[in-house]
Amino acid sequence: MLSLVPERLDRILLLGAHCDDIAIGAGGSLLELCRAHPGVAVSALVLTGGGSLREEEEQAALASFCPGAHLELTVLDMPDGRVPTRWERAKVALEEHRGHFEPDLIFAPAPHDAHQDHRTLAELVPTVFRDHLTLGYEILKWEGDLKQPSTFLPLAEPVLREKVAKLHEHYGSQRDRTWFDAEVFAGLARIRGVQCHARYAEAFHVAKLVLGVAPLTGLDPPS
Repeated sequence: MLSLVPERLDRILLLGAHCDDIAIGAGGSLLELCRAHPGVAVSALVLTGGGSLREEEEQAALASFCPGAHLELTVLDMPDGRVPTRWERAKVALEEHRGHFEPDLIFAPAPHDAHQDHRTLAELVPTVFRDHLTLGYEILKWEGDLKQPSTFLPLAEPVLREKVAKLHEHYGSQRDRTWFDAEVFAGLARIRGVQCHARYAEAFHVAKLVLGVAPLTGLDPPS
């Protein structure tokens, strides 16, 4: 198993259909990346929840999950569960983001996600960000849509505990959901950890990855 480190990580783009998607799918990774890259610029776009309690929760949560980062958050007011019917508005929102923010790394829903809002956003991302490294995060839920991921970011146990604590601290509106509990979040992270020789991990789906080979210097040409 090969470990790859991004050559540059100055700007991270976070995309979510709902407030809490990003933190659930990639909260531990954000904690690790933002601490490893102080001052990184983070731009987040969420399609639903604007003007509600959920937007307030998201603002506080992402500020907590992105320590030391320069965070900008936009939460739109599309209706929950109806994003496919707002396809054009979602597309325009992504294009506007692309116009002023050129990310080195993108976190977005996985393309096979069974939730219609997640899936619509995932399908739109590569139509706007065509040459970017996009990590598709996973969210465990009632639909049996988990697939075997290809990319892992190991999490130390304190980071996993911190992620779970922050989720419960900031998303009070979701605490009564059957899938919103510490066992769910830690259980999936433990499985993904086993798959990458770590205690815990978050896992992602990558549709396309191009490897660059640095030119060799200081060597005599072959005879």
